[in-house]
Amino acid sequence: MSTLLHTRSRLLVPSVRRAVLPPHRFAMAQTRSFKTSRPQRSEAVPPGYSEDPSAGAMLRFEASLPRLPVPPLSSTTSKYLETVKPHLTPEQFSATQAAVQKFLDSEQSKDLQARLEERARDPNVTNWLADWWNDVAYMSYRDPVVVNVSYFYVHMDDVHRPSQAKRAAQLLKATLPFRHLVESQQLEPEKVRGMPLAMDSYKWLFHSSRYPTKPADTARKFDAAAHNHVVFVRKNKFFLVSLTDESGRELSAAELEAQIEKVLAMAGEEKAAPVGALTGENRDTWADAREALLAASPSNATALEAIESAMIVVCLDDTRPVTSDDISWQCWVGDGRNRFYDKHQLIVFENGKSGFLGEHSCMDGTPTLRLNEFVLGSLAKGKADLGPARTPETGKKLASPKELTFILDSKTRSHIASAEKAFDELVGKHDLHVLTYEGYGKEHIKKFKASPDAWAQMVKQLAFHKMFARPGVCYESAQTRKFQRGRTEVIRSASNESKAWAEAMLDPAESDARRAELFRKAMARHVQYATWAADGQGVDRHLFGLKRMLREGEPLPEIYKDEAFAKTNHWELSTSNLSSPYLSGWGYGEVVPDGYGLSYSIGDDYIRWTITSLKRRTAELKHYLAEAATETRRMMERAAAAEAKGEQGKAKL
Repeated sequence: MSTLLHTRSRLLVPSVRRAVLPPHRFAMAQTRSFKTSRPQRSEAVPPGYSEDPSAGAMLRFEASLPRLPVPPLSSTTSKYLETVKPHLTPEQFSATQAAVQKFLDSEQSKDLQARLEERARDPNVTNWLADWWNDVAYMSYRDPVVVNVSYFYVHMDDVHRPSQAKRAAQLLKATLPFRHLVESQQLEPEKVRGMPLAMDSYKWLFHSSRYPTKPADTARKFDAAAHNHVVFVRKNKFFLVSLTDESGRELSAAELEAQIEKVLAMAGEEKAAPVGALTGENRDTWADAREALLAASPSNATALEAIESAMIVVCLDDTRPVTSDDISWQCWVGDGRNRFYDKHQLIVFENGKSGFLGEHSCMDGTPTLRLNEFVLGSLAKGKADLGPARTPETGKKLASPKELTFILDSKTRSHIASAEKAFDELVGKHDLHVLTYEGYGKEHIKKFKASPDAWAQMVKQLAFHKMFARPGVCYESAQTRKFQRGRTEVIRSASNESKAWAEAMLDPAESDARRAELFRKAMARHVQYATWAADGQGVDRHLFGLKRMLREGEPLPEIYKDEAFAKTNHWELSTSNLSSPYLSGWGYGEVVPDGYGLSYSIGDDYIRWTITSLKRRTAELKHYLAEAATETRRMMERAAAAEAKGEQGKAKL
């Protein structure tokens, strides 16, 4: 698994942006069946772990999770040299080798390593990376979260083709049991090979919000019992709806549907000034605009807190997207106005299609994926308790939705106008293409005893070689949630082995047998590096940590000044694998101006890619991905057929 979220964690150089995708990813989760999201408890305590009954079922293993390790210097520098080599000329690589060796031999490197190890041992620091990473990759990141940080999911359609109000109501009603499990800390922890994963980030799923503050953003978690409501946004207007009636009884899906119909009627056809557009601005600009909004009227603070404290925001868009490209675009960015980007958002369209937009700062994609799979799976399988059927009296005794109005002065209106213009300019520079390749999927790949994820990564490398005649600097996210407060590490997908294979594929004189041999070596290397990354033994987070240990006035080591460092942290391909039977798409934006966001899903009989970029020949990359996928399959089939024929010949002899 190469985990989401998408997220997509961003790292070491200023041009690198966020952690998604999802993408999603954005550390994203492996494909899971619906049953794995149920609160089923395993009685067996894994060796090396202990349970803390006072922490609740969800967090009972948290204190006994291992700490994120600090890899040995020699291991990191060896892997680093191996992963930079395919991107350098022989002369450049010699210079990098010298810089790395100088660093490895220096007293400074030993001091930095010792400081980092000391931090890792500090009983007051449960994860030496977590706080730094959340600050650098998210909270201190000042560009707009839309495009740059947020990730989206496109939901599989409901076969019953519900109305917008019914779809939104059923999604919300199916969310409430999951919220209860999370807020009561009764959700069963996720596990990988029997090992429990860190669950502390789940607290940010509901009733939380990111806040624009300087020099770094903050986040706030609200009490669910005191703020038991949801906020809808329609025609840029915000409406609060309680999730219970006056007696405290939870509303049924039919009652929620009736309330949503009232919201649609109250919103009318005229659009309001889009206060939500401010959340899509540069974070410093949004911080200034928020101060102006609060200064314009005391009532604005009340309206903002009602939105920020809501369980979730539900965007009731007035569009009807149909194609994969269109609905992906609408879930990713929308119109920039009927949104509140500082929170997780459900998005429901007038034709009953729906999706989800993830706020990435305090968690990676695994929790939001599990939420969406729980909700969509329970609805698809008829397991959701939606409550009594609707009657003519349903919802008539409920208090009407409350519109959250804002008092705007000339200054706040100017901020909103600027935010709209900035959004349109930013989004207008982008394009998005979805490729649903139906030539084969994981079932065919497994016939070759190959890793589907490694196979898909090699296809991307071949496509990039076809387009640019060189390897692509590629980031794939791996989750490190087996450790306390774990988040993500980088799988450096481009390797010497992948380069040799791609060049062989483009050499008409090369045999299929040789290509297949090189292909298997490239996939094996990828799987090995993915294992290292998941075990906290990757390159990038360690180098990041060492650099953070520099004290004021200390010189920057040559390894960081060498051109290979910036070049091989410039993620031209930001990739993440999230595969779920309940999603028909997902994605996120590119992380460098000349790069691509490249989320993907591997189904039984398809591979789906969502490609985003600053209009950098995106359609061509889509073409080359399909071409590379087909050529890889045909190459492996020809090689297998030739091998089988050779074996038959030997048998006859």
